[in-house]
Amino acid sequence: MTLTVTQKSGHSIALVQSDTLLLTDVQSALDLIATIHYESQCERIALNKEAISEDFFQLSTRLAGDILQKFVTYGIKFAIIGDFSHYTSKALKDFIYESNRGRCIFFASSEEDALDKLSK
Repeated sequence: MTLTVTQKSGHSIALVQSDTLLLTDVQSALDLIATIHYESQCERIALNKEAISEDFFQLSTRLAGDILQKFVTYGIKFAIIGDFSHYTSKALKDFIYESNRGRCIFFASSEEDALDKLSK
C-alpha cells in the first residue's frame, strides 16, 4: 500500500494505491479508515479499484452498502478510482450514478477526477 497526501482546495486528501486487496469486508474497511486517519489525519480518501474485492461490485452481496456505510458513519469522504465501464449491471450503474450525485461517496475515472470530487 502506498499512501500519498495531497492538498486541494484547502483539504488534505489521502491517495491510496495498492496491488493487493484492502477492502474485502466491513472489518477491513474499518481497519483502512483507522490506518489512514492515524497515518495522515485525512478524512478524505481515494482508493484504486483494484484494491477492492470484486464482491463489492455485485450489489446482491450487500458488501458495498455495508462498507460504504462505515465511511459515511465515520465522516470520511471516499472515492474509488477506476474503470467501471465493463460492469453491465443496471443496478450497479444506477448506484454509481446516485453516489456521484451525493456528497460522501464517489466513483471516479481518474485520480484528478477523484481529487476534484473529494475537494468540494
